[in-house]
Amino acid sequence: MAGQLKEVRNRIKSVQSTQQITKAMKMVSAAKLRRAQDAIIQMRPYAQKLQEMLSNIVSNIDGGTSLKLAEERVVEKVLLIVITSDRGLAGAYNANVVKLAKETIATKYPAQFAKGNVAVWNIGKKGWESLTKSGYKTDAAHKDIFLNLKFETVQAAAQAAMKAFENNEFDAIEIVYSQFRNAATQTFVAEPFLPIPKIVAKTGAKKADFIFEPNEEELVNELMPKILNTQLYKAVLDANASEHGARMTAMDKASENANELLKALKLSYNRARQAAITTELTEIVSGAAALQG
Repeated sequence: MAGQLKEVRNRIKSVQSTQQITKAMKMVSAAKLRRAQDAIIQMRPYAQKLQEMLSNIVSNIDGGTSLKLAEERVVEKVLLIVITSDRGLAGAYNANVVKLAKETIATKYPAQFAKGNVAVWNIGKKGWESLTKSGYKTDAAHKDIFLNLKFETVQAAAQAAMKAFENNEFDAIEIVYSQFRNAATQTFVAEPFLPIPKIVAKTGAKKADFIFEPNEEELVNELMPKILNTQLYKAVLDANASEHGARMTAMDKASENANELLKALKLSYNRARQAAITTELTEIVSGAAALQG
């Protein structure tokens, strides 16, 4: 009985130690989430408007203008830029991003994957580890961006993707990441990066009339890379905020579960202690009765 009590006491101490860690991690993630949330909330309207403007221009531009980054080709070679986190303990966040990447390949590019023409560039260590183990053709050149998260490091990855597209290394590029909604909610999306998607004009709609200064080709070719850099940076900021929100929620749930487990363990400990006391009292009374007899 004494051994059982000691075992339960050790389990209670272990759960209490774990609970202290989960509470500390929740507080750290909450502090990081506030900064990450402010960054993406400020960035998102600007990035979305730029992306919308670029799609409008590409959709309405004259056919004589050469737009290499908007050139639609037969899709033979595909690149997925998959954005996950560097660390775990964030619930199902990383697993959901990886799952969406696999589903995107299986549903949209099965023929290309069968030929070995689907490549994955990872931003974040967890996605790289998971997809590499699953046998996908991964590239770790940009996986450590979160160690030094700033516009210049993301810009380097975006420029590498644009250069690969221009050199016909890939015919389509998509970004797979998590859009931040709030601390408890993320939306996992796969959105096209290149070629620049065009807006389908509604029947009877008037064509937008843009005035370009200087000439349209020079201006658009100057704007395109800058807007695409911003698009990828926005996706990385979204993923960063999503990670901290998911981890804060997961650690909060872990702390609650630890409380429930502690209640059950303490109840078990008290029952065992009372049983031990009852047994001792019974032995004392029995011994006294035997002596009197």
